[in-house]
Amino acid sequence: MDEERALYIVRAGEAGAIERVLRDYSDKHRATFKFEPTDEDKRKKLCEGIFKVLVRDIPTTCQVSCLEVLRILSRDKKILVPVTTKENMQILLRLAKLNESDDSLEKVSEFPVIVESLKCLCNIVFNSQMAQQLSLELNLAAKLCNLLRKCKDRKFINDIKCFDLRLLFLLSLLHTDIRSQLRYELQGLPLLTQILESAFSIKWTDEYESAVDHNGPPLSPQETDCAIEALKALFNVTVDSWKVHKESDSHQFRVMAAVLRHCLLIVGPTEDKTEELHSNAVNLLSNVPVSCLDVLICPLTHEETAQEATTLDELPSDKTAEKETVLKNNTMVYNGMNMEAIHVLLSFMEKRIDKGSSYREGLTPVLSLLTECSRAHRNIRKFLKDQVLPPLRDVTNRPEVGSTVRNKLVRLMTHVDLGVKQIAAEFLFVLCKERVDSLLKYTGYGNAAGLLAARGLLAGGRGDNWYSEDEDTDTEEYKNAKPNINLITGHLEEPMPNPIDEMTEEQKEYEAMKLVNMLDKLSREELLKPMGLKPDGTITPLEEALNQYSVIEETSSDTD
Repeated sequence: MDEERALYIVRAGEAGAIERVLRDYSDKHRATFKFEPTDEDKRKKLCEGIFKVLVRDIPTTCQVSCLEVLRILSRDKKILVPVTTKENMQILLRLAKLNESDDSLEKVSEFPVIVESLKCLCNIVFNSQMAQQLSLELNLAAKLCNLLRKCKDRKFINDIKCFDLRLLFLLSLLHTDIRSQLRYELQGLPLLTQILESAFSIKWTDEYESAVDHNGPPLSPQETDCAIEALKALFNVTVDSWKVHKESDSHQFRVMAAVLRHCLLIVGPTEDKTEELHSNAVNLLSNVPVSCLDVLICPLTHEETAQEATTLDELPSDKTAEKETVLKNNTMVYNGMNMEAIHVLLSFMEKRIDKGSSYREGLTPVLSLLTECSRAHRNIRKFLKDQVLPPLRDVTNRPEVGSTVRNKLVRLMTHVDLGVKQIAAEFLFVLCKERVDSLLKYTGYGNAAGLLAARGLLAGGRGDNWYSEDEDTDTEEYKNAKPNINLITGHLEEPMPNPIDEMTEEQKEYEAMKLVNMLDKLSREELLKPMGLKPDGTITPLEEALNQYSVIEETSSDTD
């Protein structure tokens, strides 16, 4: 009934009547996302009627009402096939100021029309394959970049930027060709980075360092939404950027990483918005070549160094222990470097672990990022080692029991999701400089067995990557407890009585044969398969492992 009345007025009415009836329709169906199939034909005709009205010379308020209804109707994929034509797309491009290369955005009264047109284009492009093909034909990505350049430094038109960026994100998501066009032809990387700089109001203090006001106000909702859309679009543009071949590329990625560092150190209007902002920043950082991630840390400024020195000077000279505590508790500083961004990433990772769900989507990106940063940058690795794997003192509990970051990560090493447990184990392994003995000290053999088997390190040793040779120092508490630590569980156990001490030799032999028979039965029924270690440290069926060792012995004997 609503569609019939609206269609009748749209076909025959004047602009005022059309505006009123469409405003009523919009108010009633603002939250409608599922439509009645019986009215499908009426909605198609209403869409066609609205496009005919939009080509007429009508007031701006009437244009907005038409576009609002068109946006609502475009949620239904079935009606878009007949209305998604080149002519209709061009009407929306004209209203969104995407066809005009010279005109600046001066008429504030037109802004609502531009925003609603962009919203309609977002829905139509997302829901219609025909619209996606027409977007390529009409070179929509280039037009969107041109509009972005018009409003790049105009803070009062954030809504236009936001939906322009959202449409750019959708296009680059749906078409791999557009990603390449954005990256190279349209210079999308510096353009989108500048959009982020504008949203964050960044003031540079050095080439890759920005001033961060920790006491400043949070980002506004509009600035936050705009930044999130820019981050998502940048992710698509850089999704294949694993290697840097040119100095200009390296510089651009370092600038972007510096902007993302700033992003991690600021907050949005709400806690949820801050998490969403940081989540998208983490995803984008995963696309940055690891050699460019050194800008996430920076030397302390003169003010920060002076503040740290003042804090120490306030303590009496004989309070050496207290001074050491102050230095140790300053978790944002390591080796003269500001580690705020890395600390934020670590806190973000812990929050994602505490959520207890969606680990693959929510946790693995930040864990992977921290792993690669630790592998490539010594200061980052050593800082994270201090935070995640501090020197062991209390070893009475199992490594997976407790509420520290180490405990949480060790629990993930036996997670049911293979990808989650692999990246958690890899992160801890890298923090231990890929040394098996160091990893086992913090996790126990049982928790680390999966990683070691996959890497062929069950017999011990270290990984393939090179790390500095500085040695870990054990605490006196750990040294005293070490002889009684169970290597499998990784914690201190009281000596248990040996059950075979009171057996006679005959009883021992009987129990041994009983065990052999049980294992033989399980093996024959294929419920259990005896495995052995090959010379390269990987596991294989026992017979194959024995054969390989026999070949090695024969070869050695022949050589002798």
